[in-house]
Amino acid sequence: QVLLVESGGGAVQAGDSLRLSCTASGRTISILVVGWFRQAPGKEREFVAAISRSGGTTNYAPSVKGRFTISRDYAKNTVYLQMNGLKPEDTAVYYCAAKTVYTEYVPTTNYDYWGQGTQVTVSS
Repeated sequence: QVLLVESGGGAVQAGDSLRLSCTASGRTISILVVGWFRQAPGKEREFVAAISRSGGTTNYAPSVKGRFTISRDYAKNTVYLQMNGLKPEDTAVYYCAAKTVYTEYVPTTNYDYWGQGTQVTVSS
C-alpha cells in the first residue's frame, strides 16, 4: 500500500504562485509515475501534470504548460507542483496520484493511489 499526503494549497490572488507537495509513504518502491489532478466544483477530475519515476519524463495539460512545473525529491519521497501565474480558472481541489504500471498518464482510472486533496482558490 501507498499513502499520499498533499499540502500547500491556499487562497491567493491572480498572478500569484503556490507550491503543492505530495509526500508518499509505504511501498513507495512500487510507484512508477506520480500525477497531479484537479477537480473544480461541478466538473470532472482532470489531469494536470505527471512525472516518471526517474524524473526524466514529465507531461502537462495544455492549460498549465509553461506556468506549472512538476518535480520530485527522492530523498524526501515528495513530488512538487510549482504553480506560477495562477488564474481564477485554476481554482480547484488538487489531488496527487500514483500508479504502478506504465500506462497513459491522463486517465484517472490508470492511477492506483490517491491523496485526500488540497484546495487552491485563486481570486481575480
